[in-house]
Amino acid sequence: MSTPPTSFPPAGGYQTNAVATDVKQASDGTQARLAGRVLLWRVMGGLLFATLIDRSGTVQISLRRDEVGEERFVTWSEGVRRGDFIGVSGEKYVTRKGEPTLAVAELEILNRAQRPLPDKWVGVSNPEVRYRRRYLDLLGNPESRGRFEARSRLITAIRNFLDELDFLEIETPILQHAASGAAARPFITHHNALNEDFYLRIAPETYLKRAVAGGMERVYELGRLFRNEGMDSSHLQEFTSLEWYAAYWDYRDNMRVVRDMILNVMEKALGTTKITYQGVVLDFGAEWPEVDFREAVFDHTGIDLTTVRDVATLRERIRETYPNSDIPEAPSYAAMADTLYKRTVRPTLIQPCFLVHHPVELAPLARRSDNDPTRVDMFQVVVNTWELVKGYSELVDPVDQRNRFIEQQQMQAAGDEETMMIEEDFIEAMEFGMPPMSGIGIGIDRLTALLTDAPNLRDVVLFPSMRREND
Repeated sequence: MSTPPTSFPPAGGYQTNAVATDVKQASDGTQARLAGRVLLWRVMGGLLFATLIDRSGTVQISLRRDEVGEERFVTWSEGVRRGDFIGVSGEKYVTRKGEPTLAVAELEILNRAQRPLPDKWVGVSNPEVRYRRRYLDLLGNPESRGRFEARSRLITAIRNFLDELDFLEIETPILQHAASGAAARPFITHHNALNEDFYLRIAPETYLKRAVAGGMERVYELGRLFRNEGMDSSHLQEFTSLEWYAAYWDYRDNMRVVRDMILNVMEKALGTTKITYQGVVLDFGAEWPEVDFREAVFDHTGIDLTTVRDVATLRERIRETYPNSDIPEAPSYAAMADTLYKRTVRPTLIQPCFLVHHPVELAPLARRSDNDPTRVDMFQVVVNTWELVKGYSELVDPVDQRNRFIEQQQMQAAGDEETMMIEEDFIEAMEFGMPPMSGIGIGIDRLTALLTDAPNLRDVVLFPSMRREND
C-alpha cells in the first residue's frame, strides 16, 4: 500500500452541496468537480466503485484501471479508506443498472480519518454511542439526520411566523440573581469578577416583561434554559425554549395564535398537520377541546379542588381516595395538586387539547380570573400526555405579585424546592407600570420530538448532557 501523505491540499474549487444533485441531474458527459466523504470503497479487479456523501446526499463514483493508468489506480485504490474526505473530478455517466455515476479522472485526499467508521450497513444503533458521538449517528443514520434538518426548518418557520406578527427577537441574561419565571430547581454558579453567586436562568420571563414595560410591546426569545431536576425521556436539564409576550393580548388571544403557529410550522416543516407518534395518530388540524383543570381532576378522582384549598386537606383526601397509591406527598398545595393532576388526568390527554383555568397557587406570575379569583387565566397545550405549551394573561399588579412571591417563599420554607425567588427589581419595574399582556412558553425539544416521532428528547438534541464517559 502506498504511503499516505502527511499533509493535505486545501479544498478550494470544489462544488459543495452538489454530490446528490449536480451529478444525478446532469446529462451523460457532463464534467463535475466534487468533494465529499467516502462511505463505501469497493475494489473489484481493475474496477473500483465508491460512494461519497455530503449534505445533499450520496453519489456513486468509479475508477477504471484502463482509464487512469496502473500507477494511479493502485495509488488511489489502496490509499483511500472509508471515512476519508476526497476531492474528485471527471465525467458523468449512467451504469447499466441505471445508477448516475462520476467516472473519476482526478482524485486527491483532502483529509484522512484516523479511526474506522461504523459499518455502513449497520450504522450506529447503540443509543449511548449515538448521543455521545452524534457525528457518527448523523453519518450512519439518515433518519436521525432528517430529524435535525426538520428541527432547523421548524425553528426557521417559528421565527418567520413571529416576524410577520411584528415581534422582535431579543436576548435576556442567562446568569441571573434570582431563579424566577418557573417552578424549578436552579443550577448555581459563581461569578468571580463580581464575587457573587448567580443562577442559570430557569426562564427568561421576568426580563422579557421588563422589555415590554419599556415599550417593546411584542418580544420573544428562543434559547437555552437550565433546570436542575429529574431526567427522563421528556425532560432534560438543559433545553431549548421559546417564550413570547404581547402587550394588550390576553390568554385567549394567545390560545388562538399558538394553535395557528403550530399548524403553520407543521405545514412549512413537514407538509402535514397529522402525524404518527410512536404508533399513535395525532391530528393537530382537528379542533382542540378545552379541558378545565379542576373539573378534570374531579372527574378522575372525585376530589373537588374548588373546595379543597389547603395542602393538609388535599393530602388527607388523596390518602382516603387512593389508600394504596404511590402518589408522592408534596410539601405545598401547588405541588400536591400538580402531582395529582399528572398522575390521574394527564395520562388520558392524547389528542391536542387546551388545559385551562388552573388553581391560582400553580401560577405565581399569572393574572387572577375576574370570574373566579381562585383560578388564573391560563392554558396549557397537552399532546400525547406531554405539556407542550404554557401561557396566561400576565399578572401586572405589583402588590399581588409581591404577595405571590411571599407565598412562594413560605412554600420553600415548608420544603418545596421548586419555587420562585423574590425579584425586587422586577417588582420595581412593575411599580413603574406594565401594560396588560399575555405570554407563552413552548418547549422546542418536545415539539420537535413529537413532530419527528422521536421517543426521547435526546434524539432531537444534537449534543445532550451525559455522565462523563469512563476512561
